[in-house]
Amino acid sequence: MDAQVKSEEKYAKLSIAYEGKGESELVCSTVDKIIAKYDIQPLTYTCNISDTKNVMVIEYQDDVDRVVGDIFEEIIKTLDIPICD
Repeated sequence: MDAQVKSEEKYAKLSIAYEGKGESELVCSTVDKIIAKYDIQPLTYTCNISDTKNVMVIEYQDDVDRVVGDIFEEIIKTLDIPICD
């Protein structure tokens, strides 16, 4: 499992690559639980990048209060994954 963060003014995206059913369930439940705690809600989607690997993408479009960094940090720490540049 690995993650990549991209951000610009008022926009931020976290992509989490994972493999297998176990990691899929862990990523989905963790992300759902953490984003539910905040008022600002993201656009999320999942796509296949290979036969065995998927990516969950979490995008925030209007982060005026800059809380998304805290949300992403909590997700990454909870899942205990490194960030790729």
